[in-house]
Amino acid sequence: MNNGISFLYLDENAMIKAGVKDMHKCIQTMEDMFLLLQEGDYRMGGEKGNEHGIRVSFPKESNIVGMPLHKPDYRFMAMPAYLGGRFKAFGIKSYGSNPANVQLGLPRSVLMMTLMDVCTGVPLAYMSANILSAMRTGATSGVGAKYLSVKNPKTVTIIGPGTVSRYSLYSFITLYPSIEKIKIKGRSKQGIDDFISYCKENFKIIKSYEICDKIEDACGDSDIVFFGTTNAANYEDNPTVQKEWLKAGSLVIGASALLVNTDFLSNEDVKVISDNYKMYEEWGEGQPLPTQKNVSTLLGMGFYDAVVQGKIRRDSITEIGEVLKGEKSGRDNDQQIILYAVGGMPIEDVAWGYDCYMNAVKNNIGTSLKLWDKPML
Repeated sequence: MNNGISFLYLDENAMIKAGVKDMHKCIQTMEDMFLLLQEGDYRMGGEKGNEHGIRVSFPKESNIVGMPLHKPDYRFMAMPAYLGGRFKAFGIKSYGSNPANVQLGLPRSVLMMTLMDVCTGVPLAYMSANILSAMRTGATSGVGAKYLSVKNPKTVTIIGPGTVSRYSLYSFITLYPSIEKIKIKGRSKQGIDDFISYCKENFKIIKSYEICDKIEDACGDSDIVFFGTTNAANYEDNPTVQKEWLKAGSLVIGASALLVNTDFLSNEDVKVISDNYKMYEEWGEGQPLPTQKNVSTLLGMGFYDAVVQGKIRRDSITEIGEVLKGEKSGRDNDQQIILYAVGGMPIEDVAWGYDCYMNAVKNNIGTSLKLWDKPML
């Protein structure tokens, strides 16, 4: 019996060669993932199988020399998941995040993805995951835009012009060549300028850009409003959105910190759609409800908080998987405002990582690394 084990190592260039930046394909893969999610053919962390991931938190103060201290977006996480169907694979995305990385010429987050055989635990691949993660988030937003946006949207608002917003806009433009105007609200001139430069280089169909000082100005007359900001140091400093700022028929996608009022969520002209409500439910169970007027710093958690507070009914929340399976409608009319929560799930990483891995194997991309010829234990 040959007990030798090797796995495929895919650095960032190899991942690009393997098609990690193919947005059209990534959107299709996310649709496959959402269908399996709806069928229950998946597991994430926790006893109920719906946890986003496991986070290592640091104290705000410590008398231990060298102990890292808490600050916004400074975190280390492992995100394990199993996805069935045509994937039938287990994976773990791990990452460290530190906003100070940019001063070192590094991305804020450095991510890696491990794929394993779900029966034996044998590693299949170890891959660079920064682009993979950005793509799956962008494509997940894209699935929402595909099924929930008005037809032929022309104007997109970006709140927080960072990496996630770049790739989400990539998904919108992949789906809708009708998009011609981008409205931007950011925290720094440099960030806005970099975003516009990136768009001009990569998205030639965009005809005009409008920089807005206020979120309400940025939201006005937009067909798709995307929130991609990082968490603010203070809860109340996170961005918010109100119904009166939005035009009829707009789609609001929250992939990050976003304050939402319960009255907004319960408005009869507003429809709330979740990527996976059970994940927010698992996060929220046993946690104190927010005391502030706004319900949460994450749109999906806002859904959960509103249900617990009796502001909306659980059965009023539609899962995007239900829309894909035809079990429920997405957009009911052109006047309806839709709020779509994108919380980020490791099954997304498994799905897109698996497809990139299979493409790499098919096209002989990457480096084979030996684990052992024969296990010593």
